[in-house]
Amino acid sequence: MQLDLAGLPVIITGAASGIGRACALAFAAEGARVGAIDRDAVTLPGVVGVSADVTDEAALAAAVDSLADELGGISIVVACAGTSGPFGASVDDITLEDWNRVFAVNVTGQFLLVKHALPHLRRAASAAIVLMGSDSGFVAAPGMAPYNASKGAVVQLTRALSVDLAPIRVTCVCPSIVDTPMARADLGLDSFDGVGYPVQSAADVARSVLFLASPATSAVNGTTLVSDFGYLARSSFPA
Repeated sequence: MQLDLAGLPVIITGAASGIGRACALAFAAEGARVGAIDRDAVTLPGVVGVSADVTDEAALAAAVDSLADELGGISIVVACAGTSGPFGASVDDITLEDWNRVFAVNVTGQFLLVKHALPHLRRAASAAIVLMGSDSGFVAAPGMAPYNASKGAVVQLTRALSVDLAPIRVTCVCPSIVDTPMARADLGLDSFDGVGYPVQSAADVARSVLFLASPATSAVNGTTLVSDFGYLARSSFPA
């Protein structure tokens, strides 16, 4: 399939590792002009990196404007910066600081990215935004109440933005477990080999992002792509 991404200016947050890094590499491989934002340094071939925290509005706004100048505009925004927050924690033990931090990164950070990219996106011939959700926006894993709630908010934020920002397209990718440094750290694993459940790679998720961001999906707006090996569709009926 021809994705027609060559030459398009793209900004991706959370691009120093995991899904964000995979997205930056995938867009660059398609010939897009890629700008990356992360708290950590981003040093990837064909990618212009800027350091900023997505929860710091002034710093994020400056980073977006700087990359827009460097890339010659913005046509696509991909919000990959995220955090899992307290993992395996009971509700009694979750502090307000922990709760607020998860929402600040996973929800507010995505909103702020969109907000400050908007003036540039509105000047693009065709613009698209892809938010990063999770299957945890639909089903809940135990011990992850802030994360589960934040990803549910991202799903609804996708719908709300698609209504408010049309004709700019806004979609969301919601993967299940992905082999990333954050997921390994949360689960205390060195490898997902032999875990007994399906795991996708960050590159798998990046391909879904490319598809939704591309002109090939020009009629797709306000929707969420769940990539969870079909688990959400399964009935509990014992048959």
